[in-house]
Amino acid sequence: MSRIIAGAAGGTPLQTVPGSLTRPTTDRVKEALFSRLDAFDVISGARVLDLYAGSGSLGVESCSRGAQTVDLVESDAKASAVCQRNADLINGVLGRKAVTVHRSKVEPFLERAAATATWDLVFLDPPYPLEEVALSAALEKLAPHLSPAAVVVVERSSRSPEPGWPGGLARFAEKKYGETRLWYAEPFVPDAIDPDVVDQDLAAQDVVDQD
Repeated sequence: MSRIIAGAAGGTPLQTVPGSLTRPTTDRVKEALFSRLDAFDVISGARVLDLYAGSGSLGVESCSRGAQTVDLVESDAKASAVCQRNADLINGVLGRKAVTVHRSKVEPFLERAAATATWDLVFLDPPYPLEEVALSAALEKLAPHLSPAAVVVVERSSRSPEPGWPGGLARFAEKKYGETRLWYAEPFVPDAIDPDVVDQDLAAQDVVDQD
């Protein structure tokens, strides 16, 4: 059973999407993910975007923990309906419309977003069959909509290659949890990067869980 782990609605059960087309983030991975995001101090007051949202569990978890607004983007009709039920749940707990559901494919949603629309924290948990070129295209369309200190989290199979980061985005950490790998990226200005410093920073990262 999926649930909200912590925050204003901590312990509240969430609706899940029936069938095998979606792959919900396990509680173990979700706890580890949000522990790291708490350490980054990126959640409180954040504008959050949950792409390929599935049930919307990552987005509503962020809202429970203090995010200002959350946009859930999901194209599948059944999954989008579950997102809406979970959004209604957290909005009811908070007493305000903090979570909005958008039934749309990811790339058209980002293309339609206003040039001034920016997000501080973005989750991408696409279906495993999604081709890497499609994920890279989504990241490229996302990059102009990130705030300067934004964090982007991509969840993929541990057997998947590293996402192809577009100009304006750079990976700064990764972590493996069994069959799941999380990639963390942030905006950057290419001309301001010293390659030697980047190499040293990446070498210092604890990037692989030996479990």
